[in-house]
Amino acid sequence: MKIGICDDEKEIRELLMEKVGKLFPDADILLYASGEEVLAGVLPDILLLDIQMRGISGMDTAAKLRLRDEKIILIFISVLSDYVFQAFDVGAFHYLVKPFSEDKLSQVLRKAVKQYQDRQRCRTAGELPEREKLLITAGGQHITVDVEEIVYAEVFDRKVILHMMDADIEYYGKLKELEKRAGENFFRTHRAYLVNLAYVQRYDAKAVYLEKGRALMAKQNYREFVKRYLRYNQRRGRE
Repeated sequence: MKIGICDDEKEIRELLMEKVGKLFPDADILLYASGEEVLAGVLPDILLLDIQMRGISGMDTAAKLRLRDEKIILIFISVLSDYVFQAFDVGAFHYLVKPFSEDKLSQVLRKAVKQYQDRQRCRTAGELPEREKLLITAGGQHITVDVEEIVYAEVFDRKVILHMMDADIEYYGKLKELEKRAGENFFRTHRAYLVNLAYVQRYDAKAVYLEKGRALMAKQNYREFVKRYLRYNQRRGRE
């Protein structure tokens, strides 16, 4: 397991290296003085990444990293909390605000390492998570739908419309019942919309834009959506 530390301040890099080394003495610790060094070097499995650095910023570094490796576990470090929403867009595992305690660092890193180890075990065993199936009646036919293949669902005129990548399926039902069945990878952005977080491409306070279509965002649901999307990204490596 490789744990990377990227910070343009040498003292911070060395301090974090000492703390990480004590927590995980068997880990290979990689040090980077800039975002450019990260992008040009060997990529770690877990990366502690400062945001405000000379040259390319940590946020821009993360965006470029995601194009190369979707599985790398990113933990942002910053003196400001202003970038927390942007961190979600690049699939951050966590966001640490300086100064943070050694206990907090330990807690976050142990969770990140557990995610990495769980992912490795599943990969070795060839395990796949059990997928939820939904049996519905549409057009006089009984249809089995893989819930994870639903991009988003909406309710209209007493019907639930399931928007899949290759088809739309309508049936009489309640969105609330589907929400209970769908599980934690789905979020009710609006009373009429339920979205699959796996298909989110971008979002704002008014709407969520998915790989297919768009779902409205209720103003009062926006902050909770952002929190849930962060938690989804924390789980993503295990799935």
